[in-house]
Amino acid sequence: MTQRFKQLLLSVIVLIGAVLAPAANAEGIKVKFFELERVESEWFLNAGFQIELSPGLEDAIQKGVVLHFQTEFELTRSRWYWFDERPVLAVRQTRLSYQPLTKQFRIASGGLTFTAQTIAEALQVVGSIGGWRVIDGPGLDPSKPYSAALRMSLDLSKLPKPFQVNALNNKTWNVSSDWTRFTFTPDAQSVLKRQE
Repeated sequence: MTQRFKQLLLSVIVLIGAVLAPAANAEGIKVKFFELERVESEWFLNAGFQIELSPGLEDAIQKGVVLHFQTEFELTRSRWYWFDERPVLAVRQTRLSYQPLTKQFRIASGGLTFTAQTIAEALQVVGSIGGWRVIDGPGLDPSKPYSAALRMSLDLSKLPKPFQVNALNNKTWNVSSDWTRFTFTPDAQSVLKRQE
């Protein structure tokens, strides 16, 4: 009887873990795809991020807290004789807010503004990047390989001070994607695509 009870208990624990694991891992930011495209001597980034916010963050937006998302792109080149060279560091801010009078979400980025009816639509717009100039070609050595990296995160430093304190104590407010790293050679091709 005790052996059967242990097997039943183990089965229940495994089942609970299988049910709760996807829900626990659903929140955060993930890179869906990215594309670097050369136009003359400049490189433009197109990317898509999947953003899942915790219920606490969604509630904060509904109550008037403005969220700032930061997308970072950097290009580095290893040097054996000194620190790595970083010829490119591009940062883009995207602001997400809720307008209670119109019951719409407002997204502002790079001088452009968009509106969305639902939080899901708003997060899809925040996670879509198109035509962002990240590399000015003449500053790069076309024969050498570089290491490129891309990520998006919630910029906690732009939150109101009381929420910054809350964010330090609450892991669900620390929303960020992992760095996506890839090798980049400026002269190798005119389009670099990657699907995650």
